[in-house]
Amino acid sequence: MKSKKANNMRSVIAHVVLVILSFMCLFFFYILVVNATRSHADLQKGFSALPGGSLFENLKNVANDGTFPMFRGILNSLIVSGCSAAICTYFSALTAYGLYAYDFKLKKVAFTFIMAILVMPTQVTAMGFLRLITKMGMYDSLLPLIIPSIASPSVFYFMFSYLQSSLPMSLVEASRIDGCGEFRTFNKIVLPIMKPAIAVQAIFSFVGSWNNYFVPALIIQSKDKMTVPILIATLRGADYMNFDMGKIYMMITIAIVPIILVYLFLSKYIIAGITLGGVKE
Repeated sequence: MKSKKANNMRSVIAHVVLVILSFMCLFFFYILVVNATRSHADLQKGFSALPGGSLFENLKNVANDGTFPMFRGILNSLIVSGCSAAICTYFSALTAYGLYAYDFKLKKVAFTFIMAILVMPTQVTAMGFLRLITKMGMYDSLLPLIIPSIASPSVFYFMFSYLQSSLPMSLVEASRIDGCGEFRTFNKIVLPIMKPAIAVQAIFSFVGSWNNYFVPALIIQSKDKMTVPILIATLRGADYMNFDMGKIYMMITIAIVPIILVYLFLSKYIIAGITLGGVKE
């Protein structure tokens, strides 16, 4: 009887904690949406939990601003983030499969080298990277924001760990005995098993690329090639006479919509693909 009461108490405490955490997470999104519906004058008056009546006005101000290519910036961010997530997850999975399924002399050296790159911050290599792409003629282009995504040590390590726990080598060996090529084995057998891992890392890669400000700020100069974080920064950096907080909150609200949609789209693949990793030796 005491054990049952204790379990009920733990359940109540757990639910209370989850409700509090959910409220803390969703409250800031709610305030962001509320602020996007208020005018600059209303925002200067202070905090309000009630929506305002300037939603469409703020949206029109952002969309019709000739010095602020909002829709072009969203398209640029979608291209960069979508391509980065696709090539990052595919080639990281391919690299992880190569180190997992093959035995060669420098296997441990290659794994250690990739892990060493993982701890190297982006800021350390930023100037060298900038000089390299300038000499290659890719300055002020979206390509330097996409191509480096092929090499992602953190995604590789996640994929490698997932393969160790979910891919029995008997499946790969059976595929080879049946005469299936290596790339076909990877695309037809390994990738479906890795679908949950790919979905998770696709979300993280998309969000990370979408929110990336440091590298695009170094490379992009033309307004028609700017991504969403740079455009938001230009709004915040406007002079006092043209500064409009309603436009800023509206742009931030628009910027998080694609991230939410990507998560909602890929989350079902995470849940549906869990059983694919249940095959054991």
